[in-house]
Amino acid sequence: MQQSRLRVCVEKQLAAFKLSVEFEVGTEILVLFGPSGAGKTQTLNAIAGLATPDAGEITLDGVTFFRSDTDQPINIPARKRGVGYVFQHYALFPHLTAMENIAYSLWRKPEAHKHALDLLRRMHLAPLAFRYPHQLSGGQQQRVAIARALAAEPKVLLMDEPFSALDRAIRESLHKDIRSLQMESELIVIYVTHNLDDALAVGHRLALVSDGCVQQTGSPTDVLRRPASRESLRILGVRNVFEAKVIALTEKELCLDWQGLLIKASAQQAEVGEVVTLYIRPEMISVTSADRFPDRQSLYNKIIGRVTGCLIGQHHRTLTVRLQNECEVEVYLPGLADDSSSLSDGEEIELALPRDSVNVLSEKSAFHPVSSRQRNSRA
Repeated sequence: MQQSRLRVCVEKQLAAFKLSVEFEVGTEILVLFGPSGAGKTQTLNAIAGLATPDAGEITLDGVTFFRSDTDQPINIPARKRGVGYVFQHYALFPHLTAMENIAYSLWRKPEAHKHALDLLRRMHLAPLAFRYPHQLSGGQQQRVAIARALAAEPKVLLMDEPFSALDRAIRESLHKDIRSLQMESELIVIYVTHNLDDALAVGHRLALVSDGCVQQTGSPTDVLRRPASRESLRILGVRNVFEAKVIALTEKELCLDWQGLLIKASAQQAEVGEVVTLYIRPEMISVTSADRFPDRQSLYNKIIGRVTGCLIGQHHRTLTVRLQNECEVEVYLPGLADDSSSLSDGEEIELALPRDSVNVLSEKSAFHPVSSRQRNSRA
């Protein structure tokens, strides 16, 4: 069976920026991840037919939903696109029961209520079929909204911040349901969120979006391990981002001048003399852990700093440490770790940075998003 394919290449001038996105998605869950106001919802609206792009093309399995660059422009109405849409605020009819909300779009079809009840069972809501929205919890209302979007058996399901108002336990349960539904129905799902935990829990692929452009696309693991640009680092909220200069390069290692502090990294793509973006994940830094492995000290950078702050979170303790070069780094330690419990502001400590945790982003090799129109103008 041939996999469905949605192709999106659209441009639209918005109040704050120009939306210019291009991507393809198959029978998978593609997460559009980025800050609020990045253009994610506008992209969904263009696919659904709720907003008209200024230019571009949208096709599903060879069927054109929108095309601007022809003598006869195409813009299929939203009701004829067969696209399901799950909104952030449920958008249920308050005067209809759960079953009636789902069956509403099927009123011309025989056995509409039977189909609606099947969907309710699928969403674990059959006992609540005759309750009204105000009698349902937020999670139950969102399950009804999902079932309603699936009632017309769409090939494409759009989800706009669907679980942002729900608590963590309910969100995690719904993530599993969406994954199962997508697999069973072989749906194309585009899921919008600005919550990274949600994005990683539900997505097969991640598309980082900012200022109306897709900055990077890939598997969640690939995107997290190797952000393609400084903008990708910003979108992901990566901590400990600095500038450094490459002073030496061999097949095995990279020597960096980090604002007066000399450190080494594993070999990466860069050039001697180049000023690069340096980032070190807080969870990879440890307090004097190199001393515990004397035979592996050559694999670590040992740096002296002073504690300037400490925050206790549910899963880890965050230390802020000012280094000898006046840069401040964040260090994540287990929340109740004995070795950090006695640390106080102003105390001098030694940090161990594994060389393979020092990541370098060369601007010469960085990815810069280019719209299709810019590409065509260069051709």
